[in-house]
Amino acid sequence: MNYELSRHAHTALMEREISEEWLERALQTPARVEPDDHDPDLVHHLVTIPEHGGRFLRVVFNNRVAPCRIVTLYFDRSLKGKL
Repeated sequence: MNYELSRHAHTALMEREISEEWLERALQTPARVEPDDHDPDLVHHLVTIPEHGGRFLRVVFNNRVAPCRIVTLYFDRSLKGKL
């Protein structure tokens, strides 16, 4: 999937030490897909990252533009034991 990172997403990727491979895994094979509560243009993809202690990566992006635009990405602690 083609994508571009927002400035915030690029910074988050670097600061949170999230690999682009993990980002692409979330985009291509999410364990769960959720709509955004506030913006109908945004989608949340969640994936477990076993090589990072089984933590859950949440990637929020706009898939109504081409290429899709990654808004933010982070390890979602609220999902521990739920996915």
